[in-house]
Amino acid sequence: MITSSLPVLRYLRCLVSFSCLIPSLTTFSSMLKNSRVNAVSMPGQNYSTMSEFILFGFSAFPQQLLPVLFLLYLLMFLFTLLGNLLIMATIWIEHRLHTPMYLFLCALSISEILFTVAITPRMLADLLSTHRSITFVSCVSQMFFSFMFGFTHSFLLMVMGYDRYVAICHPLRYNVLMSPHDCARLVAWTWAGGSVMGMMVTMIVFHLTFCGSNVIHHFVCHVLSLLKLACGNKTSSVIMGVMLVCVTALIGCLFLIILSYVFIVAAILRIPSAEGRHKTFSTCVSHLTVVVTHYSFASLIYLKPKGLHSMYSDTLMATTYTVFTPFLSPIIFSLRNKELKNAIKKKFFRKFCPLSS
Repeated sequence: MITSSLPVLRYLRCLVSFSCLIPSLTTFSSMLKNSRVNAVSMPGQNYSTMSEFILFGFSAFPQQLLPVLFLLYLLMFLFTLLGNLLIMATIWIEHRLHTPMYLFLCALSISEILFTVAITPRMLADLLSTHRSITFVSCVSQMFFSFMFGFTHSFLLMVMGYDRYVAICHPLRYNVLMSPHDCARLVAWTWAGGSVMGMMVTMIVFHLTFCGSNVIHHFVCHVLSLLKLACGNKTSSVIMGVMLVCVTALIGCLFLIILSYVFIVAAILRIPSAEGRHKTFSTCVSHLTVVVTHYSFASLIYLKPKGLHSMYSDTLMATTYTVFTPFLSPIIFSLRNKELKNAIKKKFFRKFCPLSS
């Protein structure tokens, strides 16, 4: 347990403030200008300038189905925002939850909100629009922020796995290894890592020149769909480079999470009583469930066999990762984490629904 609440409150204020994003946004703005110049002015080339892209993802759907999808995704989007905000508010108000595990959960909720805001509002607007175009600058911005917050989310899941490993395998050193200063530093590294990955992938992709068709066969500026529109001899090597960077980072996070749980399971099996084993493992259930959900949906989309799915089914499968996975996360943490669930009931449900108590 953290004995002093002052460092924790400072750390919470750091989480909910976005001042840590200012260096990333400054660097990104200069990168955006360079990418724009690179795509528009290529001396010695006969390529036409690409000022906008057409998002073709929902164009293959029946028109009568689009309002239904809009309502469904809108409700899931609002629930994702409200659920994560509820978790953040509960952790902020309830002093018993000012522990590293819940502080990391608060940071995870912030990354999920930002990831959802970077993708879903644009998708909802396209569901009701007939001209689904996106400017070059907006496409660059969407790709950068989606990668930034997506990788930050993965890095935070890895850090939360490490937190559970220290709590279970080294309980006597937990207060030393997971002090408020160390927690803030770990969260800062996850945001920095997400920013670097987002800038790296975006700069690699938009360093290319785009020519010919401007139709992206996706509902967002998807990196693989966008690379199909690039021209030049470097396209295949860029595709391999992007895949190598993304897969290495994600598989590395998954490997470290699995390694943490190997040591956790070994430590739990050494507990003599069944009740003690169940109580210890229950602190990991919500995190483990989110990890399995996150990587299962990602594998379903990116590792599916080629050529076996239509544009219609590919779009629906892609929305499961961008909309459905963030929707499930606050539900899993609220229902599977008994301490957080009781705190939400105590602070909110009994206050606004006194009869239910």
